[in-house]
Amino acid sequence: MTSLENLGGRIRSRREERNLKQSEIASALQVSAQAVSKWERGENAPDISLLAHLAKLLGVTTDWLLGLYEEEQDVFTATVFISTVKGYAKKSQTLKPREVAVWANGFLYHVTEAVLRFDGVCIKRLGDGLLAFFSGPRHQERALQAAVEARKTTTENIGVALTTGEIYLGLLGHPDYASLDIIGDTVNKAFGIAEAMGDWADLVATESTISALDGKFTTGAFKDVKLRFFPEPVKLYEIT
Repeated sequence: MTSLENLGGRIRSRREERNLKQSEIASALQVSAQAVSKWERGENAPDISLLAHLAKLLGVTTDWLLGLYEEEQDVFTATVFISTVKGYAKKSQTLKPREVAVWANGFLYHVTEAVLRFDGVCIKRLGDGLLAFFSGPRHQERALQAAVEARKTTTENIGVALTTGEIYLGLLGHPDYASLDIIGDTVNKAFGIAEAMGDWADLVATESTISALDGKFTTGAFKDVKLRFFPEPVKLYEIT
């Protein structure tokens, strides 16, 4: 095998081990799915500027990708996205189970499409919400664009919580049933923010997210909010 074929094989094997699609890798790196396919076939190699981001998505080091096989790394910086539907619990009590499913599938479709449009990676459905993350270039900005789009494209009152920090990406659970998931304090914080939003705001982000936006979005009021399991209050900014 050539060095390109070896590199492509490593990319493909790790992608498949982590149950990631070529399109999801492409979205996270903001390249075409055809580019990822060419990498895996050994016809081309990722641009050097993409190697670090690709390695993080695959849970390895750049040295591993290049054939040096150092210890795997699957922790990297990303913006975590959690959506909710305000009034979901109350309305779902008035519907039959099948009606709840039809209703939820409708708004989850639009939220998922918004995340994919701005090259996010969808992880799992959470009752009325969606857990996703954005990595790679301008991930904070793309996460906010997706949140705005999700709110525009559904008739439900969608709330979105965003925060940025280190996450672990990997397969979790019994080997026969394991699925790709993200965990860590950043994910826990995002869940806490979604829980604490209440009726105060529909789209909120932490300073770790908005600090990278260079004024591209308007921030409204902010609040110091005490989250469960976090000793210090977290400053949340409303995005208007």
